[in-house]
Amino acid sequence: MTEPHHDVRGSGPVLLIIPGGAGHPMGLDPLTDALAEHFAVVTNDPLGLAHGRLGEPVEDQRVEEWSDGAHRVLEAVLPEGESAYVLGTSSGGIVALDLLARRPERLRHVVAHEPPCVGVLPDGPRHQDTFRTVYDTYRAAGLQAAATRLNAALTGQEPSPDPVDGQPLSRDEELRNPMALFLAHVLRQFSSYPPDLAALTDSRSRLTLAAGSDSRGQLLFRTAEFLADRTGSRFVAYPGGHVGATQHPAEFAERLVRTLTRLDDRSAPLPG
Repeated sequence: MTEPHHDVRGSGPVLLIIPGGAGHPMGLDPLTDALAEHFAVVTNDPLGLAHGRLGEPVEDQRVEEWSDGAHRVLEAVLPEGESAYVLGTSSGGIVALDLLARRPERLRHVVAHEPPCVGVLPDGPRHQDTFRTVYDTYRAAGLQAAATRLNAALTGQEPSPDPVDGQPLSRDEELRNPMALFLAHVLRQFSSYPPDLAALTDSRSRLTLAAGSDSRGQLLFRTAEFLADRTGSRFVAYPGGHVGATQHPAEFAERLVRTLTRLDDRSAPLPG
């Protein structure tokens, strides 16, 4: 079991951030800087990729292992008797859902932004097959071809019938590339994860599903809306698209602060 790595910035109520992809928190500094004005921002790094472990062997990942690691981080940083806010983005959003479903006792509120647990959709098996095809494309034709097919899957575009020829990465190259690690060891496993809808419904007052306004009509916007509807949870549109947290960090942070600070005031509408 990989020991969880994390960084802490700012002071105030604890806000745990679980990044997407392979869990590398690259590109999140502007977001955490903005949020650190309001929270003690704890950025999780489940594989330690930003803490000296990039390049070390990685096995296929499991949502529950990342969730257990996030729980251990919270136990380490939370003062006695206090609870935490959680933001999970993309694959990290799936981890946040699992954390709420299995270990809700120290969670104040969870925001899951575009979690790709597409199996909940009526046409979910078809999308899960598509993600498996992305993996096959990565192994056969390399990183760029797989990224192109993945983008087509997320945006609803028709992929080219034949992937662009490319050179698959060597094992050493793969271990040093967070995107490659995501395609090789996270994408299939996490997108096939079935969230516990009954447990999430029980915790619906502590759950907000979110999606980027630029993703409207796309696969993961639909997934977030569907999960919110099935569990009776809130749904909030956030600035940007799937990677809005890195593309529009100031606006994303502002929306998150507004989402969380209005939770205790039931008369105040959440941002739409």
